[in-house]
Amino acid sequence: MGAVARPFIFAWHFLTTIPLSRVHHEPTGSELAASMAWYPVVGLLIGGGLAVADLVLRVVFDGIVVNALLMMLLVMLTRGLHQDGLADTLDGLAGGGTLSERLSIMRDPHIGALGATGLFLSLILRYAGLMALPQELRLPALCCMPAVGRWAMVTSAWISPYARKEGGLAAPFLTHLSWRHVVMATLVVTIGLGVGFGIVGSFVVVMSGAFVVVMGWWGCRSWFGGITGDTLGAINEVIEILFLLSMPLLFRLS
Repeated sequence: MGAVARPFIFAWHFLTTIPLSRVHHEPTGSELAASMAWYPVVGLLIGGGLAVADLVLRVVFDGIVVNALLMMLLVMLTRGLHQDGLADTLDGLAGGGTLSERLSIMRDPHIGALGATGLFLSLILRYAGLMALPQELRLPALCCMPAVGRWAMVTSAWISPYARKEGGLAAPFLTHLSWRHVVMATLVVTIGLGVGFGIVGSFVVVMSGAFVVVMGWWGCRSWFGGITGDTLGAINEVIEILFLLSMPLLFRLS
């Protein structure tokens, strides 16, 4: 397997439930970091699948049903990884008075009241965003939404320290993450947005996303002492939902 193919496959296997290779490969730390550069590519492929599914499902079902099925498909493709991160992050914020307490709560596999409520509200907001999508922007929005979320994860991971001194799921990915990986991820998502929304739309989305990432960096540093796998998942969810909700405004500006 080539030096380029391995990081892509690791990114694909981590972010989706669809196997590309049945052979077990042990990635190195540098390969795990390099795989993050491919996150927006995987996001575009996931988004392309959502766009194709949208076209097919609309032949059979009403738009209201299609939106619900698209959400279900996205969760199935990603095994609910980022929804779980959002719920754990909210539980940590609700139940912990110190950094260590919040990090400990986030490792509890059980979901608390705020985590469940936040997850429920996030699904409602995502559904509302899908319902409000301007028809002219629907396909590019579906294609780019997962890519923007995964770009935000890469950028957040690069600018933030890792919160857990004892290590965790995200630690091996972050050890060798460099600005080159972030540049590649940014280039991919910018090209994807440029094709879908034009130069101005691409600039607006990337700049808005960068602002949200900085806010996420500040929040993670303040509340958890840095990022974890859960907070990266939460950032992905927040960015994707805000991206969908902002589409009507972007349509009016274009």
